[in-house]
Amino acid sequence: MPCKTLADLQTPALVLDIDIMQANIDRMATRARELGIPLRPHLKTPKSAHVAQMLKKAGAQGFNVSTIKEAEYFHAAGIEDLYYCVPFAPNKAARAVALVEANCQLTLMTDSLDGACAAIKAIEAVSGAAVLDFTIEIDVDGYRSGALLGSPDIVAAAKLFEHSPRTRFAGIMSYAGASYGKTPDETRELTEQHLKALAATKADLQAAGLGCDIVSIGSTPAVLHATNLDGATEARAGIYTFQDLFQAGIGACTIDDIALSVVSSVISCQPQYNRFVIDAGGLALSKDRSTQGKPYDALYGLVCDAKTGKQIGDLVVSSVSQELGLVTSLSGLPVDLDAFPIGSLVRVLPNHADMTAAAYESYAVVAGSDKIKHIWRRTNHWDEEEK
Repeated sequence: MPCKTLADLQTPALVLDIDIMQANIDRMATRARELGIPLRPHLKTPKSAHVAQMLKKAGAQGFNVSTIKEAEYFHAAGIEDLYYCVPFAPNKAARAVALVEANCQLTLMTDSLDGACAAIKAIEAVSGAAVLDFTIEIDVDGYRSGALLGSPDIVAAAKLFEHSPRTRFAGIMSYAGASYGKTPDETRELTEQHLKALAATKADLQAAGLGCDIVSIGSTPAVLHATNLDGATEARAGIYTFQDLFQAGIGACTIDDIALSVVSSVISCQPQYNRFVIDAGGLALSKDRSTQGKPYDALYGLVCDAKTGKQIGDLVVSSVSQELGLVTSLSGLPVDLDAFPIGSLVRVLPNHADMTAAAYESYAVVAGSDKIKHIWRRTNHWDEEEK
């Protein structure tokens, strides 16, 4: 029998408020227009063709993915322009070639000369004539991956891609990952550093006689707080579609902008400990503690009303085991346990939407209430998409 309300679901379950998400999508689309730059949203968080279509309708001019399986799934759903913006692993070569041969406009990425050599060798070993586009990531802030700014390996790798009959050098990118946890003013300054680094790298490539069609810059805070994105050809952002407690903590959104939550059942009341227990633990919520040690520390998630999605006082999931979450008050004040009888429902807002969503195969889609409008499937994991 179809589920009509959240009470009909087996808990824990993933809930997506479509109205909040649409407002988030519209806000970022407006911001991109203000900056005068094409927006390339990341699909690694939603992993849903339905969400991708909403983003496309709002003006997205291509999408980012973080796994080849995502690329296969979204291409099968009719999305053609995909940027697999993770340093390329050679064992993905056959699947990447197959996508390009199926008319997917796929762009790949590496961040080193060694990575370029390995990618070219792997692609040339795959039968066919498909030519694959590659970008090179530049490390500006030491956050994660990327070639060192000014390294001669960048030009050398670009030349290798140009010289191979099976690859083409398409451009450069950077990820402003260090913008997370910074103030808006600090984020603006960091974004300017990224733009200068990308411009300098493009100049080096052009001086070597190489084209550089793509100059891609990313992170949700960078796009939200940038003074301008002059010199970039596109802006990448992802978490803004759902938002989460970490984003609210750094001022990228408010708690009311968080579209994703986990509905959970109360399974035990413990007056002796001033707490109740829910059936959403570390696997259902994730053990991401990105707000830890911050003034906005939300422990393992904020507890909300199941029907409205609105925060209930200062209730938090203060501790988790594999399948259980312990709900207490941040202040230590008494919890009204009579309001949470066994079998009642609550919703939990996540610290990190990407990590929480990854535990689920579908969304229960609502719109400001507990009535279910749709059930939307997600694509998960890394194995090859079933044909």
